[in-house]
Amino acid sequence: MPTIGYFLSCEQYGPKELVAQARAAQDAGFERLWISDHFHPWNDEQGESPFVWSVIGALSEAVDLPITTAVTCPTIRIHPAVVAQAAATAAVQLDGRFVLGVGSGEALNEHVLGDPWPPVGQRLEMLEEAIEVIRLLHRGGEVSHRGAYYEVAEARIYTMPTEPVPIYVSAFGPQAAQLAARIGDGLCTVGPQADVIAAFRGAGGGDKPVQTGFKVCWDADEAAAVTRAHRLWANDALPGQLAQTMPRPKDFEAAMNLVPEADVAASIVCGADPKRHADQVRACVDAGADEIYVQQVGADMHGFFRGWAEEVLPLFR
Repeated sequence: MPTIGYFLSCEQYGPKELVAQARAAQDAGFERLWISDHFHPWNDEQGESPFVWSVIGALSEAVDLPITTAVTCPTIRIHPAVVAQAAATAAVQLDGRFVLGVGSGEALNEHVLGDPWPPVGQRLEMLEEAIEVIRLLHRGGEVSHRGAYYEVAEARIYTMPTEPVPIYVSAFGPQAAQLAARIGDGLCTVGPQADVIAAFRGAGGGDKPVQTGFKVCWDADEAAAVTRAHRLWANDALPGQLAQTMPRPKDFEAAMNLVPEADVAASIVCGADPKRHADQVRACVDAGADEIYVQQVGADMHGFFRGWAEEVLPLFR
């Protein structure tokens, strides 16, 4: 049976609400947590963007569930040495129940210090070196590193977990899937990505864990759910590299106007039919995922957690 977790959205909810959702998720029977790491929301309608490491600290005192960042970009906005320290502290706070999910990022979050936005090949090179730096620091002792993209001078992390922090690598295409298979302890992706998961497995990923997630808009009124999902998350239906290259929430808002509601309804499960929600879990299982995380973007949080606790999660126990 798959492990089913809850996805905390730092783009849509503030820090106290995220902690409340985590408690509700634990009470409902979800087994793990994903949490996004953004500087900006995708659009102003989503309206939030708390600092993920502060939220993780609060979560460590509020719940007992394992947590994965989905995902942190350790390449431009935050130096990998700082990410290494943050991840080590999170692992200590969570008694080892922490996974550092990393990815090559989006201009939306990484342009904010004025750095240029590199092409995808260079971003993956930067990600590989960043992971090397993080792992060097997590081995303990004093570290110096001079690479193509990063320099570390006589650095040591003192607050360390007893075991190295697992690092899962995000992928949405074959090039990143191959990198994840080669250097990652697991894979993060979104949706029932059978091709990406197969590429990861075939490139050496073997039986390493695969995490994926999807959004739902639980609401008794399906039409209202579709309208809300479109207003908040039509950016999910944007094609090609737009999600990686547009720099501002207002750019995403402009592009979202080109996305019809039908496209959002096809990609986000809307309404309160538990069978449709369960079918999306099964699609992710059939694609090869081991851990599946669901994100509620609807307003009816009580209905979502009750519905999943009573009618969806029991199907997978």
